[in-house]
Amino acid sequence: MANSNFFSRKRQEYQSLDGRDRRRFWTDGLLNNALYILMALFIIFTAISNKNFISPSSIVNIIVLAAVSLPMALGIGGCIVLTGTDLSGGRVFGLTAAMAAAFLQNRMATKLIFEHLPDTSGGWIIVVLLLVMAVGAVIGLVNGFFVAKFSLHPFIVTLATQLITYGIILMFFQINGNGGGPISNVAQEFKDAIAGPALRIEAWNVSIPWYVFFAIILVIIMWFVWNKTRFGKNMFAVGSNMEAAKVSGVNVFLTTMMVHTLAGALYGFAGFIEAARLGSITASTGLNNECDAIAACVIGGVSFVGGTGNIGGIVVGVFVLRIIFVALNMLGINSDLQYIIKGAIILAACSMDMRKYLVRK
Repeated sequence: MANSNFFSRKRQEYQSLDGRDRRRFWTDGLLNNALYILMALFIIFTAISNKNFISPSSIVNIIVLAAVSLPMALGIGGCIVLTGTDLSGGRVFGLTAAMAAAFLQNRMATKLIFEHLPDTSGGWIIVVLLLVMAVGAVIGLVNGFFVAKFSLHPFIVTLATQLITYGIILMFFQINGNGGGPISNVAQEFKDAIAGPALRIEAWNVSIPWYVFFAIILVIIMWFVWNKTRFGKNMFAVGSNMEAAKVSGVNVFLTTMMVHTLAGALYGFAGFIEAARLGSITASTGLNNECDAIAACVIGGVSFVGGTGNIGGIVVGVFVLRIIFVALNMLGINSDLQYIIKGAIILAACSMDMRKYLVRK
């Protein structure tokens, strides 16, 4: 019904225009949606070129990769709603992944980061999850404090914490004579609880891991937080117009702090999943992950202008980006060239977003 009303309004709007305005209507529509049109054409081309692209195993792979990316995108989306960003996300992801792997190593491993820790069990796994989310939340709290208290641009603040966090990561990998080597030999119990198969589809010969369902639950929670809580309403109010939000009685300082703290906790959750998924974490884990998350948010309609965005759009953006990356691999595109394509997607998405804003203005 909502879509029917939307198209009805658009049709009436179009019929009320004269010839010149109708041409502009179509031109603006094509320019505003050029990125989505090109993406759709690229996906169709890939499906025709490589039949495996639409195979059940490929579809499940895209879902799995999207589930890994969703927590970070959901966290950074809130920062973008506030007209900011978070460049520290990838490094927080890497630090928390390393911590989870270190605390949940197999006790029989010969190369342990921490010794004399409890054996891996359900209770200890939950404790480690809460720990890494707390670490991420603390870093997010620092980001939020400097942004809110000193009115520093989030780009500068999170660039600084990105560097600080990376230094902590490098020192972390030196603990107990590790010498910067990978943290591996993650306990099987941990892998089974997080990355083990939750659902087996025999007809397709594929398995869906537990963290896909965790990601679905997280999406539902974040949708509720953004749409049904005072915190969510305040976040959008601050992002739309900070001064107006202050006049309306919104605590801008607290809201900014909470958005960044929540983002950090979600990065920690993502790092926890990554530790179980990979089973071996290096100092470069999480490098540039924040770029993918930012691109997914912008593709999904979260505007850098502020005050605009929704959880459903972020989910769509993450899936679109994952589909494109999988398609690039299936087409045999050089991995170095893929970085150029990622950068072009971010630039195009941001340009399209700003164009829409200027047209409205």
